[in-house]
Amino acid sequence: MIDAGSLARQHAGRSYHRAMHYDLTTLPNGLRIISEDMPSARSVAVACWVDTGSRDEVPPEAGASHFLEHLLFKGSETMSAQEISEAFDAVGARNNAFTSKEYTAYWARLRDAHLPLALDILAEMVRRPAFRQDEIDSERHVVLEEINMNEDDPTDVAHELFVQALWPSHPLSPPILGTRESILDMSRDTIAGYWGRRYSPHSVVVAVAGRVDHAELVELVTARFGSWGGDPLERSLAEPSLVARVNLRRRDTEQAHLVVGTTALRRDDDRRHAFLVADHILGGGMSSRLFREIREQRGLAYSVHSFRMPFADTGAAAVYVGTTPSQAPQVLKLIRAELDKMMETGLTDDELLRAKGHLQGSLALSLEDPNSRMNRLGRNEIAGVEHLSVDEIVARIEAVTQDDVLAVVREGYAGPYVMGAVGPFEPGELEPYVA
Repeated sequence: MIDAGSLARQHAGRSYHRAMHYDLTTLPNGLRIISEDMPSARSVAVACWVDTGSRDEVPPEAGASHFLEHLLFKGSETMSAQEISEAFDAVGARNNAFTSKEYTAYWARLRDAHLPLALDILAEMVRRPAFRQDEIDSERHVVLEEINMNEDDPTDVAHELFVQALWPSHPLSPPILGTRESILDMSRDTIAGYWGRRYSPHSVVVAVAGRVDHAELVELVTARFGSWGGDPLERSLAEPSLVARVNLRRRDTEQAHLVVGTTALRRDDDRRHAFLVADHILGGGMSSRLFREIREQRGLAYSVHSFRMPFADTGAAAVYVGTTPSQAPQVLKLIRAELDKMMETGLTDDELLRAKGHLQGSLALSLEDPNSRMNRLGRNEIAGVEHLSVDEIVARIEAVTQDDVLAVVREGYAGPYVMGAVGPFEPGELEPYVA
């Protein structure tokens, strides 16, 4: 039999030695350009990252960040939606966008020779959206269908209920998609006003990775974005208070969907690498404690995993599990027992070694293509997180000790706990498991 711990020890001293190199330029108008050259690539990944998300909306704008993401693909003052899609399609590009609670990104991946085309289109979309009333009305129905789709997915509902239980009355609480009511009521003036307030060169980062020359990139971006003006943005940050609670959506489902967790580290916390180690051992893979205990040994669930949600002013650590409703009490007791065990004793030496090896190996694999590198550059720059080389990250993971992990889990998993739950439960039935 192969000893996994012995194998991990044999390879513990090896690291991935390709350092991440990047160039960063800030234009006079405040727009930032960040790039990483990958000489062996024949493609580029490019994105406009905008420092705005659902947390920046006031109540009448609920869902505006995501609605706006859709509308920017509907065309600009000089390009129609069809012209945008045909231009990308004609060069074999892949393109899309996504919205989070704190940022929005519009991206494309295509041959390096077509980078000027991608920047042409992205500049049109971001700087000069048309906001045609008929396209707003048609896309409104698309967003409503997306809301309906999420409402039909009990896993998505459980996660939304968890966030609302964790951060009630906080800007992070409202759903990214908005609500049916807010989307139905949202006018052209509201959407255009939100764009005018939140989209400016001070809030945008153009990130590129692949076969790219930074000096040429700066010239290309300056020609398309350099004349754009606007004021710096502000974002209100506030550390939320936490009270144990359960948010329940009663449904007669065959499976209960449960998300239980608590507040944890912010995204810029220096202890985040130790917390990554702890999260992986708790529920990050098939060798994790929760997977082994709940699925492999007891057969109580098909899906069980832990996850982190780091933001600018707070964060969360949580566990998701889907299980037969009658088994929910037993599963929740096991989750709490594993959390208590980690806070009491931390990890074993073998667990610590395996987690370090996993994180270091995953990091290397994640940097194999331009898109993942561009995402890392853009996300870190827009979030204000330091750009570490691969060697620097590997070194920080390698430096994590048992004491580091024990200290961070005692803070990160200390509670109080909250829960988002979907299933055939009665009010109050799940409260004992967050006490």
